[in-house]
Amino acid sequence: MRLTLALLALGTPALLAEVAPEAHQISAAIQAAPEDLRAGATVLGYDSEGKLGVLRDGSNELHCLADTPGDDQFSVACYHKDLEPFMARGRELTAQGYKGKERHEVRWKDVDEGRVEMPREPRMLYVMTGKGYDASEGEILEPYLRWVIYTPYATPESIGVPGTPDSGPWLMYPGTPGAHIMVSPPTP
Repeated sequence: MRLTLALLALGTPALLAEVAPEAHQISAAIQAAPEDLRAGATVLGYDSEGKLGVLRDGSNELHCLADTPGDDQFSVACYHKDLEPFMARGRELTAQGYKGKERHEVRWKDVDEGRVEMPREPRMLYVMTGKGYDASEGEILEPYLRWVIYTPYATPESIGVPGTPDSGPWLMYPGTPGAHIMVSPPTP
């Protein structure tokens, strides 16, 4: 009995949290995508046991990821399908307990050594955060959308974007496989 309780206490938030119905996960996840790409996006979300899988097969280049159940924040994302191996590796490393800089460095090494595919041309990621999702209205509460343009191995000199945050777009992790341009509009 104690072992069972201990294992439950160590469970992941997704396993212990109530998982939203598939229709709500899909509706919320696609909110991060441009409107004209939402209907054709593949959607990844969670089953009743908290396991991630495909909730809806799509017909275009976008993959959308539902909000992770059981954490303290609401966040959905959509990204070009060519980024899926890179994103999947990031989720795998997170599940293994890697965080922050160490997680990034392991994933970048995997790309550099050919274990994880990463496109060399720019690819888009849309991230929408908020206070939650109102399923009855089909709306994210207090939404905030930011854009990320993955440009692997780019440097400020190679693309003409500053390498530090300021009031506009900037290049994060320059020179690495995870280099990307951050475009974060001011918050209202």
